[in-house]
Amino acid sequence: MTGATDDIIRADGLRLVYRSPAGEAVGVGTAPEGLSFAVRRGEIFGIIGPDGSGKSTLLRILCSLLRPQSGSATVDGYDVVRDYRELRQHIGYMPGTFSLYGDLTVRENLDFYATLFGTTTVEENYPLIADIYSHIEPFEKRLAAHLSGGMKQKLALSCALIHKPHVLFLDEPTTGIDPISRTDLWRMLRKLSADGVTVVASTAYMDEASRCDRVAFMRRGNFIAMDTPEQLVSQYRLPLYRLETTDRMAALEALESYPEVLHAYAFGDSFHITLRDRADETALRTHIASDARLAGSRAVATEPTLEDAFLLLSTDDDE
Repeated sequence: MTGATDDIIRADGLRLVYRSPAGEAVGVGTAPEGLSFAVRRGEIFGIIGPDGSGKSTLLRILCSLLRPQSGSATVDGYDVVRDYRELRQHIGYMPGTFSLYGDLTVRENLDFYATLFGTTTVEENYPLIADIYSHIEPFEKRLAAHLSGGMKQKLALSCALIHKPHVLFLDEPTTGIDPISRTDLWRMLRKLSADGVTVVASTAYMDEASRCDRVAFMRRGNFIAMDTPEQLVSQYRLPLYRLETTDRMAALEALESYPEVLHAYAFGDSFHITLRDRADETALRTHIASDARLAGSRAVATEPTLEDAFLLLSTDDDE
């Protein structure tokens, strides 16, 4: 079942909210109007946010694993509550933790997941997973529990794809794996997207977000921004500087005491400093030169990144 629209996922007023031990409202759609958004057919849609922002809860709702308290959502034309049986035939889901059977071999896991979808066989859909599965095929007889982190992720992705889903949901798929495996995985996702599979992936890595067609910044159960990575970065309008310093702790303390600094945070081996609107660059340099805690520091103008854009929006959300 497919809709006439280019939107393969639609959520309207989606809400699943509960109280944390501290009494804070957490979940999805904590704003009064709930959460509404759409994902286009064939795109890679990234959901970026800190731990506890609602990313995993949202994916589980869209996979029909959690029932929303209010609002509605459809995936590939199927209502996530009413049509959950049919929906599950057309989606693949890779949770944030390895959830395959450690006491089965690589091939036994793949065969098992293929049999869950009726007449599907590994041989029938092997071309879909060939680029991924070929990396672990030499280890078909190895127990899944004995695979490395990267190999486990490739097996989990193969199992999620073996029934040829229209939409693939990935919950932080590269957590705990090495940089080479991360790169391989995202190259594979781009190929799947080119083949028409819609990919929805949550991640805490901003470099991965930049590989998505569109990105949603999620905070406290709501999307605070949604656009292409390039457009999100282009909306960064405030003065931004990179500060190179020797005493990082003292420098951070000094920067936070300067009223013209909107926020300062570690960025690699330096700091990124965002000044308030129309702040004076000369005044910043004077402050740096006059504060003993910033002795030997140097500030230079720099271009914003997706991480800078997210932190600025999060700051605006707090004020």
